[in-house]
Amino acid sequence: MSRLSLVPTPIGNLEDITRRALDVLRQADVVAAEDTRRSRVLLDHYTITTPLERLDAHTMDARAAGLLERFEHVAYITDAGTPGISDPGAELVRRAVAMEVAVEVLPGPTAFVPALVLSGLPAARFTFEGFLPRKGAERRRRIEAIAAATATSVLYEAPQRLAATLHDLGTACGPRREASVSRELSKRFETTVRGTLEALAKRYDGEQVRGEIVVVVGPAEPADPGAERRRVIDALAGAGVRGAVLRSALEALGVPRNDAYGAALRFPEDAAD
Repeated sequence: MSRLSLVPTPIGNLEDITRRALDVLRQADVVAAEDTRRSRVLLDHYTITTPLERLDAHTMDARAAGLLERFEHVAYITDAGTPGISDPGAELVRRAVAMEVAVEVLPGPTAFVPALVLSGLPAARFTFEGFLPRKGAERRRRIEAIAAATATSVLYEAPQRLAATLHDLGTACGPRREASVSRELSKRFETTVRGTLEALAKRYDGEQVRGEIVVVVGPAEPADPGAERRRVIDALAGAGVRGAVLRSALEALGVPRNDAYGAALRFPEDAAD
């Protein structure tokens, strides 16, 4: 039976690869790569002579099925990190599953995990957004979802769009929302800058940024249902709705019975502020 192995490769430092990954690359019948030029550097560094074939988003339709049919064991690597995360690896897995090819995924490097930890923001719950759409309604919807999220959000961004994305996030989330920007992780010029979205947008506005970038946005403050409930009670009571009538109105609005009863006691019909 044919087998597809997704092999994580270093996101920067070539030493960040497992012995198992090297063994699989050596033992496979072919290494399919998103960018053969970049992958050749890695294979040459470790003296791996397995045949190398290009398989990226542009060649997936024409080559994927043929590779999986011709070779008993295909190892797949992308430009960097774990295949299937914001790259053509996800599509290759779907095709392999449809062809009933056995799929294995090796553990290994990925950029968003170290960036999340480096941010210093809450990491117990988080969402990974990948790359945001460049424009349009879908971009606005995704940014609004990040603004409302009560878990930390992690996303990738291209250098030339970093400043604009930070401005858009600041507008939606509020300028004081905490965030971080990590770039060139595991490389010589690795940096992580932490601060508010407003400060980060100013920091990168007009700057020529290079390298792979991960943006981490802190969670929104949890909503306080009691605050909205108190606002409704005060508004009704201020309009003269009191006592039993206030209680009935609040229950009709979905306020818990005990809270509605307590409001009626605080604002009786025969009392005025």
